[in-house]
Amino acid sequence: MFKTRLLSGILLVCAALLTIISGGYVLLFTLLSISVIGMNELYRAMKVREEKFSILEIAGYAGAVLYYGAAAVDFEKFGTMAMIATLVLIMFVYVFSYPRFKADQVMAVYFGFFYVAVMLSFILLTRNLPDGKFLVWLIFLCSWGCDTCAYCVGMLIGKHKMAPVLSPKKSVEGAVGGVLGAALLGAAYAAATDGKMAEYALICGVGALISMVGDLAASAIKRNQGIKDYGKLIPGHGGILDRFDSVIFTAPVIYYLAKLVLGI
Repeated sequence: MFKTRLLSGILLVCAALLTIISGGYVLLFTLLSISVIGMNELYRAMKVREEKFSILEIAGYAGAVLYYGAAAVDFEKFGTMAMIATLVLIMFVYVFSYPRFKADQVMAVYFGFFYVAVMLSFILLTRNLPDGKFLVWLIFLCSWGCDTCAYCVGMLIGKHKMAPVLSPKKSVEGAVGGVLGAALLGAAYAAATDGKMAEYALICGVGALISMVGDLAASAIKRNQGIKDYGKLIPGHGGILDRFDSVIFTAPVIYYLAKLVLGI
C-alpha cells in the first residue's frame, strides 16, 4: 500500500508540475476535468443519483463548464454571473421536473458545483495573477506541506486530540507543527524564488490553518454519508476529493491573501 501511495503521489506531483507550469487552457481544462470528477464523487456520496445520470446532475456539470468559460474570459466581470446562472439552471430543472427531485438533492447539486468547481478554479485564478507562476505553488505548499508536517509532529509528540470524534488521529500538537512547518516552507520558497519571506510565511501559515478545516470538512461529509473514501481513482489515495480536500479550501484563501498581503 505504501509503495502504491508513493507512486501515485509522484505521478500526481508530475501532473501538477506539467499543467500548472503550462498554465492557460491546459490548466483550465485540467481543472475543469478534475472538478467534474470531484462533483461526480460528491453527488454519489450525497445520493444525488444511484445508478444513472440524472438531468439535475447534468445541470451541475453544465454549470461547471459555464463557470470555467466565464472565468477564462473575465472572472471579475462574469464569474458571479455564472454562479447565479448555474443556480437558476438547477432550479429550472427542479421546478419543471417536479416532483422527481427532492430539495436536499437540489441543494447538494449546487453545493457540489460551488464546493468543487468554483473553489478549485482559484488555482487557475492564482496562476493568472502577476507573478502567479510562483504564487500558485503556495496553495500546494501550505496544504500538502501542512498535512505532512502535522502528520510527522503528531506521530512524534501528539497527545491532545484536536477533533476526537471526527478525526481521532489528529492532534493539537500536530496542527501547530503543520502550521509552523507550512510557514517555514513558505519562507524557504520565498528565499528560493526571490519572494518576500515574511509575507510568504504569513500566507502559508494562514493557508495551513484553513487547509485543516478543508480536510476535516471532507471527513465530516464522509462520516455523515457512511463512506470511507470518495472514490478509487487514485490508487492509495482514494478519489479526487480525498486528495484535494485541503486544496479546495486553500486555493481561494491564497488567492485573496496574495492580493491583500502582497498588494497585487
